[in-house]
Formats: sequence, structure tokens, C-alpha cells
Amino acid sequence: MAFDTALTRMFDIEIPIISAPMAMVAGGRLAAAVSNAGGLGLIGGGYGDEAWIEAEQDAAGNAPVGIGFIAWRLPERRVLLTQATARKPRAVFLSFADIAPFAEEVKSSGARLIAQVQSVGQAEAAAAAGADVIVAQGTEAGGHGGARATLPLVPAVVDAVGPIPVLAAGGVADGRGLAAALALGAAGAVVGSAFVAAEEALITTDAKKRLAAASGDHTAKGSEFDRLRGFDWPAGYAIRTLDNPFLQDMRAAPPQDGAALEALRARFDAGRERDDPAIAPVIAGEGADLIRAVEPAGDILRRIATEAETILSNRPGLAR
Repeated sequence: MAFDTALTRMFDIEIPIISAPMAMVAGGRLAAAVSNAGGLGLIGGGYGDEAWIEAEQDAAGNAPVGIGFIAWRLPERRVLLTQATARKPRAVFLSFADIAPFAEEVKSSGARLIAQVQSVGQAEAAAAAGADVIVAQGTEAGGHGGARATLPLVPAVVDAVGPIPVLAAGGVADGRGLAAALALGAAGAVVGSAFVAAEEALITTDAKKRLAAASGDHTAKGSEFDRLRGFDWPAGYAIRTLDNPFLQDMRAAPPQDGAALEALRARFDAGRERDDPAIAPVIAGEGADLIRAVEPAGDILRRIATEAETILSNRPGLAR
């Protein structure tokens, strides 16, 4: 069977999967590999500067890719959005703040506006602001997210904003997750953690192997790593990564003053620089159990699609 959803029709793609725009992980090569294999790949511009974004858009070549931004950071970095949309991306993906101030600029560029939300109220606001696609992200996701779980959130958002296409995000790492998303009424899924382990992802091979060997049991969610990186994330958004001894030590004995925090930050920065597995965080969601190897992104995408097709074909009531 072939997939035929509002997402595949909107972007003229074969597989109803978008790769998450994971900041400093999803570069141009990863986005291009996903798009060239039949999905829609996104560059993660959230922490990038002008030079980084230009380089990664160049790295995508002629592949039809999009780009994502952390919306609460954009007011002081509006130039990045303008720079990115000048390259005519297929889509701009915004998350973690009100998208209304940026909607006109995105849509006037010809890009589709994708809004990621973590609640029904946010979904309704995104719909009112003109989002073309709404992503309902559950707390199972790797990276930053909210508090609601994917399974109940997705159909609630579908009911609230239809007929705008809704995508499921959070815990989707294999074909069972994609099939489940479609059964919930979504038009597809956003996949993140599975592509962190892709050969094209912008992290070390050792970090990818740590993810492939991990379980969702080994993930932790909190604000400690953001504090060390100097990112002042709004309340309600915590980052999920693989747990490690450094995070455990920091939680057991939080720094009590500025000097202690600076000492921890120096240790953290040095550990990240050498990719010390006891210190360096790896973005990972609860679907980590389903990620078992470091592979090309195209292989990951096609396997998820094939698994989902088999499930849906064997259960005609779920066919799309």
C-alpha cells in the first residue's frame, strides 16, 4: 500500500514522516537524506548563528528541505529567520512559544508553517495564527518538551484543530509508532531520536552508539544541562537526554553558589569537548529501546515506513 495523507499530499512526499529539527544535531546532510528518501527533512537552526545556518543549508544541496527554530529565541534573532526563508525552504518549523509574530514572514516566503505544540490550548492558538501543520508533541520526546503524553494528546489536538493536519511526536521510533499515529487521526509523525543515531547526524559516532545501546529507562528529564549551557528556557519545558553519572551527581549535590556552578560548567564543557560518556548529554526520547544501530537516515526512514505499511495492510480498518 502507498501512504496517502494530508501530509504526503501537502509536501508531495511518499512517507508521512518529518525529521525533527534537532538543534545542532540535524544538519543539512541529515535533512537532505530524509527528503531524498521520501520524507521531509528539517535542519535544526535553534542554536545556530548566521554562518552555521548558511553552511547547513548549503550542505543540503538541492534537496527540498525545511528548517526549524526555537520560537522564544527568535525575537532577538529575527535575522536568522529572514536569512533562512530567503533560501525558500519547504517549511519552517516553530516551537516553544507563540508563532503569531513570525507567521506572516514565513508564509509570505512560500514556506509552509509547521507549529509544534504541547497542549490543546497551544494548538488552538497555533491554528488561529495560521499554522499549516500542527505537531502534537508528547513528553516522551527527546530534547525539550512539555508534560502531556503523546497517546492522549494527539487525538485531542486532532479534534481541536481539524481539518488542519496534525502530526504525532514523542516516542515514535519505528513503524508501530507511525501506524499508531495514523490510527489516532494524525496525518503522519515527527521522528527525532531515531535520526539522532543516523550516520548523517551532527554528533559523534560514539554518542550515536550510546543511544543505540540505551533504553527509555535510561533517559532523564530536567533543566540541569540547560543551566550549564546558559540557555534560559521558559518554565514548563525540560530537556530529555540519556542519563549519565554527571547528571546524577549534579542532582545529588546541586551547586550552591556561582563559583560552584562555574566549576561544574568548566567540567561540563571539557567533558562535552572530548565526548566523555560520563558527562556529555545525548538527546534521547523514551523510544530509545527501538533504536538498535547507527545507520543511514534513508534506511531508518524506509524501515519505519515498511513496518507501518505491513501493520496497516494486515489491519484493514487502520488503512489510510
